[in-house]
Amino acid sequence: MMTSGNNTNSIISSDHLTVMEPKTGWQFIDFKELREYRDLFFFLVWRDIKVLYAQTILGFFWAVLQPLIQIVIYTIVFGKVARLDTEGIPYFLFSSVAIIPWTYMSVAMSQSSQSLVSGQSMLGKIYFPRVIYPVTPVLARLVDFSISLLILVFILFWYSIKPTWNLLYLPLFTLMMISIPIGIGLWLSAMAIRFRDVKHAMPFVVRMLIYTAPIVYSAARIPEKYRFFYSLNPIVGVIEGYRASLLGLDIPWLYIWPGMITIFLLVLSGTFYFKKMERIFVDVI
Repeated sequence: MMTSGNNTNSIISSDHLTVMEPKTGWQFIDFKELREYRDLFFFLVWRDIKVLYAQTILGFFWAVLQPLIQIVIYTIVFGKVARLDTEGIPYFLFSSVAIIPWTYMSVAMSQSSQSLVSGQSMLGKIYFPRVIYPVTPVLARLVDFSISLLILVFILFWYSIKPTWNLLYLPLFTLMMISIPIGIGLWLSAMAIRFRDVKHAMPFVVRMLIYTAPIVYSAARIPEKYRFFYSLNPIVGVIEGYRASLLGLDIPWLYIWPGMITIFLLVLSGTFYFKKMERIFVDVI
């Protein structure tokens, strides 16, 4: 349809007009929209995997080398020098089943917290569900985690640890392990848009977190009256769950259930905060 004067080209067909409005209430997560952008999501995850060790000599061997070096150092410092009690478990074995999941969580948290800042070049150019960004590095790092599990298989074989029915709980603890960096990543990635201090604080926070969970020491050293509050740290439940599942120990639900509640609240609140801040991402970044 043509019009004269200043009205030329002023009429736009409604068929080409898309109005996007923020979701409210319990509909703040549009799963249908996420499904529509699944190809982009898979592309971003695959991109992160491909560039993970691009132009490196050792390549994916770093996924084994990094946790292995930590295990050796902690075994020497805390097992041989400090001689921390590990409830009769050889320290090398004791630390291995904890450091593997911890390494995944620490790296995934750090990368997820900076995901929006790192991907700012795309934010202002095209529309897509922004929640994809903090989740992408969490899933991409699962490749590293899967490779590093080869260390655990070898160590468990070396110490003649036989599999038990506790392995059936391993998917639950893996889901908890993945959920922690997602929840923290949602919070910190949204905060990092406005406060670039997150980038500088994150390495320090990660170094401190390792001492808040039974990674280098046994949870049995925590006084019983403080154990409930201690177990509210979700990392505690993941570490204790992995240790029990892989070594055939009794599942310490006392440390796991409080952590599961914390994880649920962390992911839920992180999602609310992320969606609340989403409308200012492009303006602030």
